[in-house]
Amino acid sequence: MLLAFVVAAPAGARVKEVGVDEAQALQAPGCPKDNCQAIGQVTGYQSIVGKAKNPYTVKRNGRITAFTIALGKPTQKQTTFFSNLYGATPQARISILKIPKKGRDLRLTAQSEVFDLSPYLGSRPTFALERSLPVEKKSIVALTVPTWAPAFAVDLARNMQWRSSRTPGECNDVRQASAQQTINSVRNYKCSYRTARLLYSATFVPDPKPTTPPEDDDN
Repeated sequence: MLLAFVVAAPAGARVKEVGVDEAQALQAPGCPKDNCQAIGQVTGYQSIVGKAKNPYTVKRNGRITAFTIALGKPTQKQTTFFSNLYGATPQARISILKIPKKGRDLRLTAQSEVFDLSPYLGSRPTFALERSLPVEKKSIVALTVPTWAPAFAVDLARNMQWRSSRTPGECNDVRQASAQQTINSVRNYKCSYRTARLLYSATFVPDPKPTTPPEDDDN
């Protein structure tokens, strides 16, 4: 006789979708409407989503295994505009940011490979990472766009706020190439924007908690 035992996962150990599990679901992207906007050459993260503050900050050590991105489908004219401004191919990757022990600047500790978004415009693809990214407690899961990505919702409520890696004092310079892509580099992310949302989430697998004490080496 074959016996099978099914045991429920411990509370707090479940896989989570960072950015939406404790916040609102992703909105529809703005493109291809008249007010079609895209993220360009920048690293950013959502700091407020409605009543949820810091929804992209993880609360336990673990790993990011995949990410989902909601993509609009710009018209040919809009696509040409973004391509001329930022680069021909829309791209994105996931970044892990950590607050150093001193100061409030954010250090890039890990980053995924770059994904070509062009075959998936107008959909919500989920990309499995070739190698999962280690994430320490209190790290931030950010979205890096080396070129451009129509993963953006605008004209939202003021309780939507995101931060970017652009240079303070030049926060609205959309031509500024400021994507953070050097491991261990540090940025301050003081540029903050309201009424808009970066449309991504990330699959987080927390490290398992030991349930048995370690063996005594003296025995």
